[in-house]
Amino acid sequence: MTPLKTLFGPALAGLLLAAPALAQGFTPEQRQEIVGILRDALKQDPSILRDALSALQESEMREHAGAQRAAIAAHADALFRDAADPVKGNPQGKVTLVEFFDARCGYCKQLEPAVQQLLRRQPDVRLVLKDLPILGPNSVLASRALLAAQRQGKYAELHDALLALREEPAEPVLRREAERVGLDWARLRREMDDPAIQQRLQGNIRLAHALRVEGTPALVIGDTLVPGAVDLATLERLVAEARQKQ
Repeated sequence: MTPLKTLFGPALAGLLLAAPALAQGFTPEQRQEIVGILRDALKQDPSILRDALSALQESEMREHAGAQRAAIAAHADALFRDAADPVKGNPQGKVTLVEFFDARCGYCKQLEPAVQQLLRRQPDVRLVLKDLPILGPNSVLASRALLAAQRQGKYAELHDALLALREEPAEPVLRREAERVGLDWARLRREMDDPAIQQRLQGNIRLAHALRVEGTPALVIGDTLVPGAVDLATLERLVAEARQKQ
């Protein structure tokens, strides 16, 4: 005999998904009868509701992933081929990994060693960095400093320094780290206020919003968006999968 939850779990999930349409398609008597059937089934096996909610969540996750894939395809040029973006690793690499990050983000700092290892172990990987300052004024300050440092050819050096920090990147700290990696602080500080840099950051924020990025770090490789800090094994698996799709 097929268990009740096998019958009613998917059915209940379908009802939850289609509730607005169903409400218009049945008479009040039919709706009352359906509610009675479901109520009796839940009394016999309460796990039906859990399974139905799980099925509903899986459906929503599939829909979300599909929307993200479509958004990645629609914004591929801005994601993968913006010549203004800072790049680490192999600039001509066959596999492109895009990272949205905030220099103050603890999870971004946690991810950084795995990314560095990946670039050493996989010489055909091109890492595109998208500054996404979402954690407050010091995040914005750090991102502006990074994009200004790019003009002096020192983006990577300042990026590594800030991701290794265990203190707030307030202006005195930024100056110390900038001078330590060989940047002209007076020029850097002046160019941090360039409206073009603010426009770049606003563009990154709009792009992240279009992709439904919900926090940092967020990685994009191929048609896949991966949220959060992942380990080296996961990064290498994603790179291998991207190679196979090329």
